Amino acid sequence: MKRLNSKSGCAVEVTLSVMGGTWKPVILFHLLPGKKRFGELGRIIGGITQRMLTLQLRELEEAGIVERTVYAEVPPRVDYALTELGRSLQPVLIAMRNWGIAYSKNFAQAEPMHDADQSSASCLPDLKQKQA
Repeated sequence: MKRLNSKSGCAVEVTLSVMGGTWKPVILFHLLPGKKRFGELGRIIGGITQRMLTLQLRELEEAGIVERTVYAEVPPRVDYALTELGRSLQPVLIAMRNWGIAYSKNFAQAEPMHDADQSSASCLPDLKQKQA
């Protein structure tokens, strides 16, 4: 696992060094219900390039947050899933989603052209789905 260095010793800084950025929280959120294949993640997230998805998954794997399982099949199959440490981020990710929904609704009141419900729809996976 990659060793983290925090110059200030701030726990928030450490957290952001692991899961910060545009794509990592979104990837983690979509892995909450259970394992996903690379292509499935790309389709669900949308807007992320294959290269960026690969890099972000690799960093999350190095941090011990995501595990990659390769199956000896033809064609090869690779699944990504949260580790136990990754699953411990569920309350944080759910809180981020809920905050984003509330913020979007407040923003929508100020900006009538913005559809808060539509913008949050892509971040509403079935979290009750059985984790595999």
